[in-house]
Amino acid sequence: MAIKMSVRLTEREHKHLKRQAANAGLKMEPFIRKLIMGADITPRPPDNIVNLIREVNYIGNNINQIAKKVNSENRVNQSQLEEIMRLLGEIYREVKN
Repeated sequence: MAIKMSVRLTEREHKHLKRQAANAGLKMEPFIRKLIMGADITPRPPDNIVNLIREVNYIGNNINQIAKKVNSENRVNQSQLEEIMRLLGEIYREVKN
């Protein structure tokens, strides 16, 4: 059962709450719920960092697939090494930007 509550805030408090919720990437209601429950709320990372993490994960998955194939065959060929080096270069370029 949900209980509806009303809380009075000053304009300054309201703006602060709204800004904090936005920084966490949340709407005000879920933000307040998390605060009440004592959750550790951290600012949402910038979009470029989120995209970087996604891209590095994708590249890491490709490297992992190559590593599994190498382990199953008990050998590595030049093209596999070149692909790993290319993918590692992609990670380096993504992180450097």
